[in-house]
Amino acid sequence: MCSIMGFADKALTKEELLPYFDRTLSRGPDMSRIIETPSGYLCFHRLAVMGLTERGMQPFELNGNYVVCNGEIYGFRKIRKELSSRYTFKSESDCEILLPLYKEYGLKMFEMLGSEFAMIIYDHEKDTLIAARDPIGIRPMFYGYDAEGGIVFASEAKNLTGLCKRIMPFPPGHYYADGKFVRYTDITTVNQYSTDDMETACQKIHDKLVAAVDTRLDSDAPLGFLLSGGLDSSLVCAISAKLLGKKIRTFAIGMDKDAIDLKYAREAADFIGADHTEVYMTAEDVIKALPEVIALLGTWDITTIRASMGMYLCCKAIHEQSNVRVLLTGEISDELFGYKYTDFAPDAAAFQSESKKRIDELYMYDVLRADRCISVNSIEARVPFGDTDFVKYVMSINPEIKMNTYDMGKYLLRHAFEKDKILPDDILWRQKAAFSDAVGHSMVDDLKAYAEQKYTDAEFEKLCKKYSYCTPFTKESLLYREIFEQYYPEQAEMIKDFWMPNKSWEGCNVNDPSARVLANYGESGV
Repeated sequence: MCSIMGFADKALTKEELLPYFDRTLSRGPDMSRIIETPSGYLCFHRLAVMGLTERGMQPFELNGNYVVCNGEIYGFRKIRKELSSRYTFKSESDCEILLPLYKEYGLKMFEMLGSEFAMIIYDHEKDTLIAARDPIGIRPMFYGYDAEGGIVFASEAKNLTGLCKRIMPFPPGHYYADGKFVRYTDITTVNQYSTDDMETACQKIHDKLVAAVDTRLDSDAPLGFLLSGGLDSSLVCAISAKLLGKKIRTFAIGMDKDAIDLKYAREAADFIGADHTEVYMTAEDVIKALPEVIALLGTWDITTIRASMGMYLCCKAIHEQSNVRVLLTGEISDELFGYKYTDFAPDAAAFQSESKKRIDELYMYDVLRADRCISVNSIEARVPFGDTDFVKYVMSINPEIKMNTYDMGKYLLRHAFEKDKILPDDILWRQKAAFSDAVGHSMVDDLKAYAEQKYTDAEFEKLCKKYSYCTPFTKESLLYREIFEQYYPEQAEMIKDFWMPNKSWEGCNVNDPSARVLANYGESGV
């Protein structure tokens, strides 16, 4: 995990660009380097995770070409072995294979990499920059144009604030070359569904998820695991413990008075024999951290901000109290297998369409949250459910059997691991609770109450009119937008919309994104 920037021109000097680049120093506190190309610059802040010696420092160079990459190239050892007859490698870094791949395959190389990466290549023959981002957008990248019209790429929007008039997210699954963005892969569009029956599908889900976790355990730096007590993170932890054959380090967070999930996280940790740490937060901690969280996120979305409070404070504690440099998380399962609100999908086609929409937009929501909350604390996030092979397969499963017709959400995922007995049954078959609620219902209530006392009704009505794009509709959403505008003025269009249930579905026309307001929430928050 690191921070990268690429400048296509020299509108700024090295000294002038450094303050913009150093805004994301926390992403790569170990070592920094800026190189000047004939036409611009490449910048790199390093967090050493693979190939820990200085030989693994970027930019890498090959025959006058350079690359900076924020990513993990899973399975790189096999690729490096195949290339080693023609190239000499100087480090153990996974990213050193990128320039040989570019020389061998050109722009086709991006299709070979899966997830998770964002990179910038300088091609010396064309004297130009090429950039690319993984298919889901697990690794962040933004772009804009400087005062002289040159394109600038950066890991985070904060690098470009004040430098570019308009800041835009680099589209996932695309590369930029010859002045154009080209989609090199689409992993959510399904032209023909798999004919696998449920048992076959569950076996493949099992095997592909285990493989995805296995590849993400390859690290030269200490590993840790976020464990909320819900199904997704518990599965990642249990699979990892079994594969590693040793005690793993798990971390959970909750409010000091009504945390729902801490007891389940503790039960899961005890079952798999983890070295488990609990972190507690108070209402005062949450309110105090709110401006900092919105500044690091670069969003005004209600759901993203709520869910980030606990994750940020948990990762802050991990950074301060441990030597963990890599965290595995459970994001992206909900979008694949269903939320509480997707139980209201009117038919299988609608379920599939919603799943595709959510995964295509994840880089603005949950994936953004996981990256920023973890990286700002100088830790790398890894997301097994975002493995491209796994995502492609789950999307290809006939939605008729993915829908919740079993009186249990995510039935296929649960059934896939039923025989393994790697989790207690009451964890494997527990109804889902939203993370922002699971850390304690009071946290969301405290945020709402804080916003309510911040504005009178008249002030709310007046201030909302300032924002024609995605106009705030509650005092809480206004509070978040006002703070966002302090750090990212006039950049609200970086986020497409409020993350909300599909209001066109019966039972989903609600004005709060929490699953708590849905009729089918049931025992999820118990």
